[in-house]
Amino acid sequence: MTMRATDRDEQDRGFMREALAEARKAEALGEVPIGAVIVRNGEIVGRGHNLRETGKDPTLHAEMVAIREAAARLGGWRLIGCTLYVTLEPCPMCAGAIVQARLERVVYGAPDPKAGCAGTLMNLLDEPRFNHRVAVTSGVLAEECAQLLRDFFRRLRRG
Repeated sequence: MTMRATDRDEQDRGFMREALAEARKAEALGEVPIGAVIVRNGEIVGRGHNLRETGKDPTLHAEMVAIREAAARLGGWRLIGCTLYVTLEPCPMCAGAIVQARLERVVYGAPDPKAGCAGTLMNLLDEPRFNHRVAVTSGVLAEECAQLLRDFFRRLRRG
């Protein structure tokens, strides 16, 4: 049975709200508020939020943390049949990891004009020279995702 577009849209918004909850966890730690969840068969199998400052590790982006958790939970690195929901468009590192993990789909909220590699600066997720391509849905709860980031950086500048 095929999911109706309106059902899929509502499901996407619901899981993006979960990613926003992860972003708020990052914000509570003083991290840039970006969050991600990975879903398979309607169930969250991985969660992550930005931990670069806390972990002193440039690879601890929300997507990377969620990918690691999903792979551990599912018992393998191939995340076939999984969808990643993330509040900000993936950067080149995360886009590469998404392709390598064989994720089926990425849904993101706000575009990233400085590092977005899921359609804004380039689309590494749909690069025909790679051996795997990932479907992309953009703009889900975009304003809420963008506002969280704007508010964070505004407070940071006011210091």
